[in-house]
Amino acid sequence: MVLGGLPPTVDWRAWGRNNKMRNLMKKVYLSLGSNVGDRAQNIARAIDALGRRGIRVTRQSSLYETEPIDALGGWFLNSVVEAETGLMPMQLLSALLAVERSLGRQRGPHSNGPKAARTIDLDILLFGSSVVHASDLEIPHPRLAERRFVLVPLAEIAGAVQHPVFNKSIAELLVATSDRSQVRKFEPSKAT
Repeated sequence: MVLGGLPPTVDWRAWGRNNKMRNLMKKVYLSLGSNVGDRAQNIARAIDALGRRGIRVTRQSSLYETEPIDALGGWFLNSVVEAETGLMPMQLLSALLAVERSLGRQRGPHSNGPKAARTIDLDILLFGSSVVHASDLEIPHPRLAERRFVLVPLAEIAGAVQHPVFNKSIAELLVATSDRSQVRKFEPSKAT
């Protein structure tokens, strides 16, 4: 006999555990950027490292070349991923910082001037519909709506997703942003 459309060989204890885990998983959106070395390889290595830290990438935007904003160094390569994780926001931040360190990112003291060039930069854009205000973490990312280098790839994979504070879709935020910096799909043969 088949119960609820499932075959009779289902291990109901495992099904219950997996279903509970699925309910604990949060959908998150993360930005990835690099403007040092092999930028595409840095992003690929970061995505691989996320999986080893309990962050399962489910979708990835195209890679985009973007002019640096408030940063030293050459043009960035940026992407956005959708992922699932059972980590809480501060745990997710710690995991992202560990991935950055493992890929050679060295964070200096915060300053008001341009930020240093970086092998990899990982940011939490959205954490489900959660809003977090902590001394070292704000979700949604406080400058998400002001940055085309984030909005363009995010709109590619999640244009209909609602910003939990502004109550507008990512696509609407992209249309409304005053940022006019250059963002173009990455073509390795034409890399800047």
